[in-house]
Amino acid sequence: MPLTDTFIKNIRPSSKPAGDKHSDAGGLYLHVKGVGRYWRMAYRIDGKQKTLALGVYPEVSLAQARKARDAAKEGLAKGIDPSTAKREAKTAKAVAARNTFEAVARDWLEKTAANRAASTQEKITAWFTLDLFPALGRMPVADIGPRDVLAVTRKVEARGAIDTAHRVKQVCGQVFRFAVATGLAERDVTADLKGALATVPKRHYPAITDPVQVGKLLRSIDAYTGHPCTVAAMKLAPMLFVRPGELRTAAWHEIDLEAAEWRIPGAKMKMGADHIVPLSTQAVAILCEIRPITGHGQYVFPSIRTGERPMSENTLNACLRGMGYSQQEHTAHGFRATARTIMDEVLGERVDLIEHQLAHAVKDANGRAYNRTAHLPARREMMQRWSDYLDKLKRGAEVIQLSSRAA
Repeated sequence: MPLTDTFIKNIRPSSKPAGDKHSDAGGLYLHVKGVGRYWRMAYRIDGKQKTLALGVYPEVSLAQARKARDAAKEGLAKGIDPSTAKREAKTAKAVAARNTFEAVARDWLEKTAANRAASTQEKITAWFTLDLFPALGRMPVADIGPRDVLAVTRKVEARGAIDTAHRVKQVCGQVFRFAVATGLAERDVTADLKGALATVPKRHYPAITDPVQVGKLLRSIDAYTGHPCTVAAMKLAPMLFVRPGELRTAAWHEIDLEAAEWRIPGAKMKMGADHIVPLSTQAVAILCEIRPITGHGQYVFPSIRTGERPMSENTLNACLRGMGYSQQEHTAHGFRATARTIMDEVLGERVDLIEHQLAHAVKDANGRAYNRTAHLPARREMMQRWSDYLDKLKRGAEVIQLSSRAA
């Protein structure tokens, strides 16, 4: 007869050394030993008789024990030994308990620290410490779902930090991809959050786009008498038109002067993809001038106070203010708009090449993103033409006014 709840509740403790066994069905039985009541399942696999422990009564009820038995029998039908499966599940649970989100995130932070500036490392660490670890830190990284991450990012969003909310989601995604690569998670769950956060308002950086005024600005930069590193960075800013953060954290190991290329790792880029900046002869000359000064260290433009950190994020804008350009006239980031406008409207360069060089997302006819080496020879020629044109503007020669499209 199958067991009943009433029968089980009324079973008296066993006085036998080996205890008593009360059968249910399908190999399930209740082993009563002393005052203990243990669920067991007898089964055979590969010609061997084995026993599977299914828990202790009353923590595991009769219905739960039967459900566990049925699951084990389903596995047996597929040739899976339930004892082995249970042992592997226990091991996986222990691994998951050790590999919490915080543990994996700190491991990722440490292993990727060399790819980012110290100030960026501090900022990302603060996001983890203040926003992510309190909510997700103790959870096994493999158990975290999209809604868990969304709850955190929406709290950041609610305090008005929309841009930070997107960045927090982005670094979460990097941690999950690291966990996938190391076998600790199945996938990056942040991929399911596309469109879940408010759109970041577009920032418009003031920029000088009139060729005559650009020439005047270039002459001001040429006459600037600050620290050699600062001067070099200011000269390269309009020439390379990378983001200020990418310029100030440039590392010597990323730059190949012989190949005239600067290869920026994706970890430093806004879009997360590696980026190649072809260096004109003028850019190479500037870098060669400062290499004897900073080439012994990591950064091309190190902090004046300590060579272990890159130039401050305020340095270039402070230089512009010192030259007499207000924040409403031009910013370090504005050099990108300067290049984008004049290269298109005055020089007639191909817009897709300009967008590539700005490290914006550019897709082919099939909607696929181009890789970092796309149109590199053409971009190299364009960057040389741009540097040559800047030299002409600086001399005040061959200035062509913007077309009506630039208005």
